[in-house]
This record gives sequence, structure tokens and C-alpha cells, in this order.
Amino acid sequence: MSKEMNQPQEEEILKNEEPVAENAAQTEETPAEETAQAEETPAQELTVEEQLANMLAEAQQMVNEEKDRYLRLAAEFDNYRKRTLKEKAELIKNGGEKTLTAILPVLDDFERALKNMEATEETRAMKEGVELIFNKFNKVLEQEGLQKIETEGQAFDVDFHEAIALIPAPSEDMKGKILDCVQTGYKLNDKVIRHAKVAVAQ
Repeated sequence: MSKEMNQPQEEEILKNEEPVAENAAQTEETPAEETAQAEETPAQELTVEEQLANMLAEAQQMVNEEKDRYLRLAAEFDNYRKRTLKEKAELIKNGGEKTLTAILPVLDDFERALKNMEATEETRAMKEGVELIFNKFNKVLEQEGLQKIETEGQAFDVDFHEAIALIPAPSEDMKGKILDCVQTGYKLNDKVIRHAKVAVAQ
């Protein structure tokens, strides 16, 4: 009888002890979980640091590439500037070569005319020869863009004329007009390179 009564008591004791054991197991698992979480946190921090390091490396690489590109462009521009200055200096120095080459035949004609003037005393022939050379010379200059500024019977214009004298007008309709041209003016490709010096009626 005592044995039968003891067996149920032992079962109840065992039942009461099982929750205690489970609680103890749970209590024992809690520090382990905390340790695992504590170990996971530094791992996440290291990942962020690695990402930042990678981003910094990429940014530094981009900066280096842009710096190299800037230096190359600066060097190319400097070479272009030096080349342009050299070409400009050569153009200024030799810019009149084409015009002078075109005038050389006229110079040859003048030399021949001078030799012929020594051999003859006929003034009319000399005059005709000089006129031919003069017309040829004007034609060459016109082909190079040189234009004579017309003054005869023209109204005075400060853009093309320079008044060096004022003369009483012979008639009312001649007031403000050019009476005489003292020095011929010229334009080069529609740009005035020398104003015509004129006498103007007032």
C-alpha cells in the first residue's frame, strides 16, 4: 500500500520538476541568444564600414580619372594656343605675299617702260605706255579687293571722306558736296583703309 501511494507522489513531483527544468533551459538559452546578437552586431558594423570604404575608393578613382582628363585637356589647349599664335604671327608676317606676287608683273612693266623712255623722245608713246601700266596695276589691286572711293560730285560723308578745306559753294545746290579731291581714298573689301582728303563746298 505504501508503495502504491508513493508512486503517484513521485509522478506529481516529477511533473512539478519538469517545468522547473524547462524554465531553467529557457533561462540558460537567453544568455546564448544575447551572445549571438552581440556577435551579429559587430558583423553588421563591419559590413557598413566595408561599403563606405568601397564607396570612398570608387570616388577617389573617379576623382583621379577626372583630374587626369582635366590635365590632358589643359595640355591640349595650351598646345592649340601656341600653334594658333605661331600661325597668326606667320600670317601677319607673310600676309601680303599674295598681293606682292600679283604686283610683280606690273613692276616688270615699269622697268621695261623706263628702258623704252631712254630710247625714244616721243612723249605720246611714253604716255600711252604709262597709262597701260597704270590701268593694269589698278586691275590687279581691284582683284585683291582694293576699291577707289568716289568723290567727284558726291555729298560729303565722314565715313569715307576727310575735309581738309572749305570752299564757298559756286551754287546753292553744291553746298555740302565735294569740289576737289586732294588725295584719293581706298577701301579694302568694303573696309576704309584710307579716307579721301577733299575740299567741301559750304
